[in-house]
Amino acid sequence: MTSLDAGIAAKPFYSIARWTFVDSAGRYDIDLGNSYVPSRRLSDLSVPADLELGYGTDRGTTELRDRIAGLYGGRPESVTVTHGAQEALFLLFDVLLRPGDQVIAFNPGWQPLLDLPPRLGASVTVLPYGPDLSVDAAAVTAAAGENLRLIALNSPCNPTGRRVEEEELRALVALVAERDAYLLVDEEYAIDLSRSPAVGQDRVISVSGLSKTYGLPGLRTGWVYGAPQVAEACAERKFLTSIANSVLCEALACSALDRHEDYAREYHRLCAPGLRLVEEWAARHPDAVRLAPPQGTPFAWIQLRTGETSLALCRRALEAGLLLTPGETMGSDEGFRLGFAREVDTVTEGLRRLDTVLLPDGPSGGDRPSGG
Repeated sequence: MTSLDAGIAAKPFYSIARWTFVDSAGRYDIDLGNSYVPSRRLSDLSVPADLELGYGTDRGTTELRDRIAGLYGGRPESVTVTHGAQEALFLLFDVLLRPGDQVIAFNPGWQPLLDLPPRLGASVTVLPYGPDLSVDAAAVTAAAGENLRLIALNSPCNPTGRRVEEEELRALVALVAERDAYLLVDEEYAIDLSRSPAVGQDRVISVSGLSKTYGLPGLRTGWVYGAPQVAEACAERKFLTSIANSVLCEALACSALDRHEDYAREYHRLCAPGLRLVEEWAARHPDAVRLAPPQGTPFAWIQLRTGETSLALCRRALEAGLLLTPGETMGSDEGFRLGFAREVDTVTEGLRRLDTVLLPDGPSGGDRPSGG
């Protein structure tokens, strides 16, 4: 058995940890690379002064699970709180997968979705997105073997920014029900979780958290939402690793979720003007880049047409003090991730600097954006 039964020739990943914590650390003052809104401050949140700093519980506090379940219109029995969505993925893989199982995933995508299952003895079939970066349920069905156990999706997708269409989701839900398998949907960028495909579906599991759209990655608060027996099994494994989340972080998370609508409004306030600037910038450079219009993400996938690799471009951008995320960290050298959920002046200055490295001999198709 190979660790990757590639539906496409899976390109090697360049470690996102290396790019974030080593290569780019301290080398930029404009951040258009990270995939979340600007980080909030502790002063934005509140916590009871008499909070007892005990161990907490493996499932998460009742107060936090109630609030998370409310986002889905479900019950707290379906929720286990985790150290970010990353731990949620790890726990789910350990719960669901056994040696010989098949996982179907997509490329470009989040590296752990491809790297973790083989460590548990499962194989990963990697499928490409369609020309429009869509998910094709018929292709997934054709790739599904008798040992299919898990289909792993990201919607909206990091890094393509695209949602899985409702018709394709319905077909995939039917497929996993028929095969006694599961559909995992990473929904870190979904604002309205009441529309999650996990609602009312025992074979669909949602993973999300407070890092991306809330701008609270430092709280390390994510969750699993699914059938109660799956959530409980994740909690059992969580106890064997980290026991529980910090009760302080969980209290702060409750404070954030109590203001969910405020965070959603601020998210849209930041995204709309930044996206317009990126759209205008891409339209000025049709020979150099192609913008994949995002569908509800704070970033866009920019496909390069210059012949340069994404990693090479992003390294040169660092020399100009600009952080981007190379596609190689997502399994593709053909594009890069560009965040735009920033204040207008920041996005404007970032795009000005990007012009200097993308087209050092001058812009194509129009003038450069005016500097900020």
